[in-house]
Amino acid sequence: MNQIDQAEQLLLMALKDIKAMDLMILPESIDDEIFGFHAQQAVEKSLKAWITSIGGTYSFGHDLRVFLMILRELGCDIEKFRNLTLLIPFAAQFRYEPLETVDELLDRPVLRKQIQELYDHVITVVALMKQKSWTA
Repeated sequence: MNQIDQAEQLLLMALKDIKAMDLMILPESIDDEIFGFHAQQAVEKSLKAWITSIGGTYSFGHDLRVFLMILRELGCDIEKFRNLTLLIPFAAQFRYEPLETVDELLDRPVLRKQIQELYDHVITVVALMKQKSWTA
């Protein structure tokens, strides 16, 4: 599988997490730990797709800061997406620990919008890289 195919597959899986988030957008529908897990997964898969599409590599892990640092080192502007690191605890910690241990609940609509912006950005990057590979 080439880089673009791998990136597109990651984006497909990110979209599945986004669709799950849409079903959980109302706070009374499901606990924040579950919504946050899918939000974190959508961001993680989108960032990995971005890295892959531009020829970068990453190691196994779930730390969104690491993926953002890789992108920055590859020359990408990541500032708009830095705040999504708030989702890091949802990758593992809040799968085993109740969120009641923190003071602030997730603002689901705002978070959903930010994740859509990241996803849309990565879709554009992948499309550009795909176009470049066709013309090369």
